[in-house]
Amino acid sequence: MAQQLFGTDGVRGKANIDLTAEMAMGLARAAGDGRQGIVVIGRDTRRSGQMLASAVQAGFNAAGIDTVDLGILPVGGVAFHTRATNATYGVMVSASHNPAEDNGIKFFGADGAKLDDDRERAIEARYRHGGPGTEVSGEAIGIQVPMSDALDRYVDHLAAQADFRLSGLGVALDCAHGAAFLAAPRLFTVLGASVEAVNVDPTGTNINDGCGAVHPQMLAGVSAGRIGLAFDGDADRCIAVDEDGEVCNGDVIMAVLARHLRDRGELPGDRVVTTVMSNIGFRMAMRKMALDVVETPVGDRYVLEEMRRLGAGLGGEQSGHVLFRDRSTGDGLLTGLRLLEVVAATGTPLKELRRVIVEYPQVLRSVHVRVKERLAEADAIWSTVARMEKRLGADGRVLVRASGTEAVVRVMVEAKESHEAAAIADDLVIVVRRELGEISEGDRYPETDN
Repeated sequence: MAQQLFGTDGVRGKANIDLTAEMAMGLARAAGDGRQGIVVIGRDTRRSGQMLASAVQAGFNAAGIDTVDLGILPVGGVAFHTRATNATYGVMVSASHNPAEDNGIKFFGADGAKLDDDRERAIEARYRHGGPGTEVSGEAIGIQVPMSDALDRYVDHLAAQADFRLSGLGVALDCAHGAAFLAAPRLFTVLGASVEAVNVDPTGTNINDGCGAVHPQMLAGVSAGRIGLAFDGDADRCIAVDEDGEVCNGDVIMAVLARHLRDRGELPGDRVVTTVMSNIGFRMAMRKMALDVVETPVGDRYVLEEMRRLGAGLGGEQSGHVLFRDRSTGDGLLTGLRLLEVVAATGTPLKELRRVIVEYPQVLRSVHVRVKERLAEADAIWSTVARMEKRLGADGRVLVRASGTEAVVRVMVEAKESHEAAAIADDLVIVVRRELGEISEGDRYPETDN
C-alpha cells in the first residue's frame, strides 16, 4: 500500500525529491478537477517555493481554474484572501517550521480552514488515479493573475481588528527569515508599537535556521526588556517572550487570553479547546478560573473542528497555534496582536500576566521507529505507561502517541519534578525502541510538530 501523502498538516517532504513540481501540479489538478471559481496561492521564503507555487498554479490552470498569485505571505493572509475573494481554494506552499530544504502544500477550503480528512483523501485518490478527469482546452484553460497588494490588504485587515493601540509598547519580533518578514514589522509599527525586528533577511535557505518559534531562546537573548514575538516559517504559530526573557508557549498565551476574554464576558461557554499535549498546569489554571477544557488529538484542524462543534471562542496548541472564533486557521500575527492587546488594555506587564499559569516540568522525547502502526497493540508499552501513571498519580501524566507525519512515536511525561519526568520518559523510550524497532539516523526524516 502506498504511503499516505497527506499528513496532519498537508503534504510535506524534501523539495524536488519527495515533493516534486510534478507532484504539486498533479495534486492541484486533482483538487481542481470538476470545480469552478478561482484559487489563491501564497508561499513562504524557501528557494523551492516559487517552483512549487508555479506548479500548483499550472495544475489548477490545467483543470480550468484561474489562480491568483499572492506572493510571499503569512498563512493567515492566504486564509484571509481565500475568504475575501470567495475563492474555491486557498493554497499555502510552506513546510512551516521545517528546514529550508523541505517544503509542503496546504489546501484550504472556501472558509479559509484546512480541508478535512475526507476531502484530502478524495484529492489524493484522484491524484493517484492519474490523468485529467475533465478535458480542458482553448478558452477554458485557466490563467494566472498576480495580486500585487496582497500583503497590504492583509495587514490593513489585521490592523482593523485591533481593539487597542499599542503605543508605548516595546516589541521585539523574530520573523524566522520566513513569510512574516515584511508583514509582522509593518503591522505592529502601524499599531503604534516600538518595533525591533530580527531575522528579516531571507535568502531562500535560512528560514527557521536557529531562529523563530521553534528557537525562542534566540529572541530571548536579544529582546532586551521588550515583549518578544517569535513566528515560524509560515507564521501560523506565535511563541512569546516576556520582559524578563522567559518563554511563553501556546499554553501560557491561551491562559492569558482565556482569563482576559472571560473577564470581558467574551468567552462563549466559558470553554477552551486544546490538544492532549497541553500542560497539566494549563488544565489546573483553567479549573481555578472555572473554565472547561476540551481536549482533541494533536493538530489545529482538530481543535477548529471541536471549536465549531461546541461554539467555543478560543482554542489552540502548546506549540503556538491559537484559534479564535472568528478565524478558521492559525495566524501568528493575530495571536501576537491579541496578546499585546491584553498588556495594553490592563496596563500589566506580560511577566505578571503569565503568572495565571504554573507549568509542570514537561519532558518530550521523539523516538524514530520502524513500525509506528503497531503502537496500539504493543501491550508492553501500555503496561509500562499504566505503571508510570500509577506512580505519578494526580501529580503528573504520561502520553505516548504516534506522529501523524513521520515514523516517530512521541513520549511526553509531566511531573512535579523535572528529574522524575525525565527518568520516566527515558524508561519509556527504551520500551518503545524495543517493541517497535529503532530506525537508524540516516533514515530519519526531519522533525515536524505532529
